Amino acid sequence: MNYHVMREFADSWGLLFMFAFFFCAAMFALFRPNAKKFARDAAEIPFKEDESHGR
Repeated sequence: MNYHVMREFADSWGLLFMFAFFFCAAMFALFRPNAKKFARDAAEIPFKEDESHGR
């Protein structure tokens, strides 16, 4: 395989693969069970009281 063959493959099938992977990862993050609870817990991390400074 030379550069041009690999470049042609990356321009067509590589782009399609990257798009499919991104789409599947986004759907998994948005529509998995309990996704809203995990997102809410992660968003509240900065506002939780730190036990070491609470004394």
